Amino acid sequence: MAPLSLAICGYGLVGQRHAEAASQVRDVDVVAAIETSSQGRARAERAGIQGYGTFDDLFAAHRVDGLIVATPTPLHLENALAAIDRGCPVLVEKPIATNVVEASALVAASQARGVPVLVGHHRRYNSLIQRAHEVISSGKIGDVRAVNATCWFYKPDQYFDAAPWRKELGAGPVSVNLSHDIDLIRFLCGEVVRVSAQAAPSSRGYANEDVAAAVLVLESGAVATISVSDSIVAPWSWEMTSREYPIYPQTSESCYMIGGSHGSLSIPDLRVWTHEDGNRDWWTPISATNQTCGSSDPLVNQIRHFRDVIQKSAVPLVSAKEGLRTLRVIEAIQSSAASGQPILLNNADSAGA
Repeated sequence: MAPLSLAICGYGLVGQRHAEAASQVRDVDVVAAIETSSQGRARAERAGIQGYGTFDDLFAAHRVDGLIVATPTPLHLENALAAIDRGCPVLVEKPIATNVVEASALVAASQARGVPVLVGHHRRYNSLIQRAHEVISSGKIGDVRAVNATCWFYKPDQYFDAAPWRKELGAGPVSVNLSHDIDLIRFLCGEVVRVSAQAAPSSRGYANEDVAAAVLVLESGAVATISVSDSIVAPWSWEMTSREYPIYPQTSESCYMIGGSHGSLSIPDLRVWTHEDGNRDWWTPISATNQTCGSSDPLVNQIRHFRDVIQKSAVPLVSAKEGLRTLRVIEAIQSSAASGQPILLNNADSAGA
């Protein structure tokens, strides 16, 4: 059987990471990239990938089995719909779209055409998260009662100067960074039904927030607290604790704590804390047991899964509907922070994907 032919829409830093991941997956070839700039097309061609300026040019020249959308978020809907209209399965970077209305349109199009859409919440493919999911699902820590997630780091000024859109409203850490953490809370602990949030304006004078916090009530009755900032010097973030992406310096800290009725789990160090002899009281000594898991690149795992979905041997782990539900929580955090009022969520989707 011939390898599957993938194309990448948007050959920037994220697109290049996807191309590198795909190069490590059997039966997959990245054959083309769609780039509106001549510099972007030249960058792709230096990597041995044919560059095209438009979808029409790409699909006229190649049989494409799957498309990876790695363009800025405002282009996700347009780019993903262009692939769906051609019957081409899509892996679209997170967040799935700019807002819930756009994401709902993408879910509906995927369902109507029967074209699978995956959303790039790649942390779900990390072996650490897979193992954490097993621990929680097994009942090892009992019923989840509380979650605490921290996403603190300091982005340097050049990060914003290199791409001025990052200074604008809607491009703050809630939408850019927190969507990964919200997706993991949903994956590990269940759906969010109520959101209360606060945010502070950027201390650098940008149009977006640079710190925010939220209280999330889950469907199970558990309560999650989460805070994010891109202007705090700290070691407590997924990037600096998970060893997932080598460009970030690593610490021995954890960024998530999940508290249960029989024990608690910290992530990513995968330590389960329980009292001795099963006695649940604060006078009994408490100790930790390290959970073991393998190690693999979640981006490579995600491309491998995309291959399997294209070949119809798997269903999407993070479907368009999953991306919509995570974006719905992000939008509720933004709305609650703006209004000062709690937001109730309705997770009864009108369309499936």
